[in-house]
Amino acid sequence: MSLTESEFVVLRQTISTRGTVRMALLPITLLGWSLSAGALLLFSDLPVATIFPLAILAGGFEAIHALHVGVERIGRYVQAYYEAGTDAPRWETTAMALGPALPGGGIDPLFSVLFVTATLANLIPALLPEPTPLQISVIGALHVAFIVRIVRARGAAARQRAVELDNYRAIKSREQPSRT
Repeated sequence: MSLTESEFVVLRQTISTRGTVRMALLPITLLGWSLSAGALLLFSDLPVATIFPLAILAGGFEAIHALHVGVERIGRYVQAYYEAGTDAPRWETTAMALGPALPGGGIDPLFSVLFVTATLANLIPALLPEPTPLQISVIGALHVAFIVRIVRARGAAARQRAVELDNYRAIKSREQPSRT
């Protein structure tokens, strides 16, 4: 197996592994969040304690986001450097062409609706012990900041494929000799 072939195999394996980890990380994150939020609901009367479950949500989201961005980046590299040949596999090119054609917009690789819903639900324990206006302002601002982060990350993820494919193609066109 040549270096080019082994690199292709390793890159495809990396995409597969990171995709699997991303899918497993969602239920782990939601389980950790729900357990900590439930414990706070039962045993805490401090509204600011909701920051801990919010941190679990934020950490899980950032890990899923990083895995998704990495997978997409590797996919565009494979597409630019390995799928340009006439007899090359066309998985990334085909998947990219199919994506926008899905009715209803396809899947949400960042699980943003789930994270926004969990973030809003996370506010419930903060409201029960009658927080002060300062407490609810700080807690609310942190929750809103996280929701804004989710929305911005989702928008960036939607643009990532096309932008990075163009960037890789530009880099490849400047390289001599060609790697494919």
